[in-house]
Amino acid sequence: YQAFIYENVNHGFHNDTTPRYDKTAAELAWSRTVDFFKENLK
Repeated sequence: YQAFIYENVNHGFHNDTTPRYDKTAAELAWSRTVDFFKENLK
């Protein structure tokens, strides 16, 4: 398994309806999620 820590962002940083949203971290996290799915869900 691989875990990622997103420095200097708050819980919920991927929720774009709140002030906690961090576009850069959210896009990186989403691309990593999609890559994981492509690799492991065949």
